[in-house]
Amino acid sequence: MNGECIIRMSHVTKRFPGVTALKNVNLEMKRGSVHGLMGENGAGKSTLIKIISGTYSEYEGEMEYEGRKVRFRSEKEALQAGISVVPQELHPIPEMTIAENIFLGREPVKHSWILDKKERKLKAAQLLEMLGLDYDPDTKMEKLSIAQKQMVEIIKAISRGSRLIIMDEPTSALTNVETEYLFRQVSLLKEKGISIIFISHKLEEVYRICDTVTVLRDGEYIDTRPMQEVSSDELIEMMVGRQVVDIYPSLHTPKEKVVLDVQNISGEKFEKINFTIKEGEVLGFAGMMGAGRSEIARALFGLDQIREGKLVLDGREIKITSPSDSIREGIAMVTEDRAAYGFVAARAIKENISLPNMDRFAPHFLLKKKEIESEAEKICRKISVKAPNIETQVGTLSGGNQQKVVLAKWLIRDLKVLIMDEPTRGIDVGAKQEIYALISELAKQGIAILLISSELPEVISMSHRVMVIAEGKCVGELSKEEVTQDKIMKLIAGGKDLCCAQDLQTSKGARL
Repeated sequence: MNGECIIRMSHVTKRFPGVTALKNVNLEMKRGSVHGLMGENGAGKSTLIKIISGTYSEYEGEMEYEGRKVRFRSEKEALQAGISVVPQELHPIPEMTIAENIFLGREPVKHSWILDKKERKLKAAQLLEMLGLDYDPDTKMEKLSIAQKQMVEIIKAISRGSRLIIMDEPTSALTNVETEYLFRQVSLLKEKGISIIFISHKLEEVYRICDTVTVLRDGEYIDTRPMQEVSSDELIEMMVGRQVVDIYPSLHTPKEKVVLDVQNISGEKFEKINFTIKEGEVLGFAGMMGAGRSEIARALFGLDQIREGKLVLDGREIKITSPSDSIREGIAMVTEDRAAYGFVAARAIKENISLPNMDRFAPHFLLKKKEIESEAEKICRKISVKAPNIETQVGTLSGGNQQKVVLAKWLIRDLKVLIMDEPTRGIDVGAKQEIYALISELAKQGIAILLISSELPEVISMSHRVMVIAEGKCVGELSKEEVTQDKIMKLIAGGKDLCCAQDLQTSKGARL
């Protein structure tokens, strides 16, 4: 990394009708560095990135890129200048090969008009080799993991001659091993003089990979600091605007009454699973991605089939063959992919809250609109959904508020069991703290909660007991008093050396 500045933004302000998204923001980044960009959802990170990448051209303030003043009028202009974005949600064409995706729209030709497939494959192979990637350029994208698809997106950026690459939450769907793989490639890019803006909510990743960090809050510039000069507590305080002593609330002692008794159930991805959850208890599921945790949850909610075994709820055996069965029995689920399965983005908050509750709001096919509005207003106030009003489309909300809406639709019912699969994935530290407080309060009210999380500090701190799932089986159970990250990893590794559990998506520090 040298001292030359690749990008400098001065007093940037971006206004939308009725809203100031950015106010007097500054950003300065050294060439060949990895620069972290942090802030809660709604802090202005996305708006700033859209200005840099040419999506927004109308704004106040100035931007310098590679020593000259610029104002990109389109994404194409920014690409031509050497700025690329690797988005959080990747959209490659699955039926096309790696080489075809890399050069899509920029295919090499011979004799002025004939597609040169041989040259395309050769160039793709050279680019892959440059980053030490042993991929066949003829492999179809649908065969690749998420991490491999991300690397193809990075290769595409390099093929355009990009000198500044923006990575937006690049590890949000990666395992620990895939994250390590990505970080090795980022280090290689840095060695080649390529500059990277790295957006993440995960503190330990920012400390691991970034040289410098800039923090935004409520659309305003807070500070830029070298990573070695800022503590994690200071960074959190800069993001949320207050001192956060402990993001995890205390849990009340559960009652002795068993609400849900799961007896020897088996399904496509799990077998012979046994556990109970008491009234007011939070039972945590820990394990690697693909271990079968989500599949167990899906089966309990009726999304997947239970092939054998039985479920006992409040002392009586129940049959769950569909989500409507589970909802009728008082079992609800917050799915791990809220955008795909948790809400309808283009619909209003009140509509999303009413959707699974039509038995109440339209008992005789007559919609009780006033009751829907009243209940939606009441639950949104109760759990502090931050939105202009209940007519607001859920897709326009921050991740934390979207998750609250997903919860809200269940909380107007008389719940007995709440299944929460990765409830804080992709949300910022302030929103996480609010979700944790809600979990604690719901447990206090007597709801039995099954909490699935790939973040070990979260599952340890927010559970009364932790069950460890590996390869579709329960391999151990740990009480609140005895649970540690090392014990969980050792159970996953089958009692072998802890390095055997390296796929576990965890860290020794809290993942915020």
